[in-house]
Amino acid sequence: MKARVTVTLKNGILDPQGKAIEGALKSLGVDGIASVRQGKVFDIELAGADKAKAEEALKAAADKLLANTVIENYRVEVL
Repeated sequence: MKARVTVTLKNGILDPQGKAIEGALKSLGVDGIASVRQGKVFDIELAGADKAKAEEALKAAADKLLANTVIENYRVEVL
């Protein structure tokens, strides 16, 4: 079974890397960029077929390791 965990900064948290990417895109002539926020994506393969158990395990992993829940949100998708 495959899953994806997407981690993004919470609203209101400064994103200097996103600002740097925004500036770089504008300097490359990419028009219409209002703002950029960056994040992380983890594509994970799991053994087993129990979606609920997999989602529970991935949420625990995100809480403990994949995301800093003080400043980041995460979304778990079992594909």
